[in-house]
Amino acid sequence: MDDILIVGSADRMIKSTKNMLNSRFNMKDMRLADTLIDNNLHLSKNRGESISPLEYSRVIRSLMYLKSCTRSDIAYSISRLSRYTSNPSRDHWKAIVRVLKYLRYTRDYGLHYTRYPAILEGYSDANLISNITDSKSTSKYVFTLAGATVSWKSSKQTVIARSTMKSEFIALDKCGEEAEWLRHFLEDILKWEKPVPQICIHCDSQTVIGRAQSNIYNGKSRHIRRRHNTIRQLISTGIISID
Repeated sequence: MDDILIVGSADRMIKSTKNMLNSRFNMKDMRLADTLIDNNLHLSKNRGESISPLEYSRVIRSLMYLKSCTRSDIAYSISRLSRYTSNPSRDHWKAIVRVLKYLRYTRDYGLHYTRYPAILEGYSDANLISNITDSKSTSKYVFTLAGATVSWKSSKQTVIARSTMKSEFIALDKCGEEAEWLRHFLEDILKWEKPVPQICIHCDSQTVIGRAQSNIYNGKSRHIRRRHNTIRQLISTGIISID
């Protein structure tokens, strides 16, 4: 065995376990990771022998639960690593162990909530290519209420975007869909102040903002046209604004 990971809530027990192993085997204790991803490690589909796929799936499920509850910062990493559950390689295991080392390093991180100001706003972003083999981008959004994170997602897009603008527009559409749901959710809370104001979505692409605020779409892509119509409707009905 060339790689093991010891996880636990009691530091003293972890230390004693390491000392016991070190007294019997020639081993070294690797340091913690302060970042989630090793940029020098390029992940792709495994063409060789699968390494412990059942255990890999179990770790992914545990990390997905953690990501959904309190650790929004690992959403992108888990979105990437969960694509290889059927046939994980040694590199995939290295990447998932790095996530666990990062969680050990940041175990005091969490979500902090306050009451004011009770403003809901969103942030939308995308990258053009997240996988060199299928050229599909990744959509990402996060919503904050009173400055604290309440909703987040990172997922591979279902269609191929031919430009950065299109990948950003697809991400904005997903973000707008979540904004509409969150606004209806707030409206259903009896003691929430009514009317619920527009939800401002922040986007870092001026081209996307200009396209979203235009009444006319003159592009050729049908899937972008559909998303443009959806976003225009959300803006015109006062559900969202884009900044």
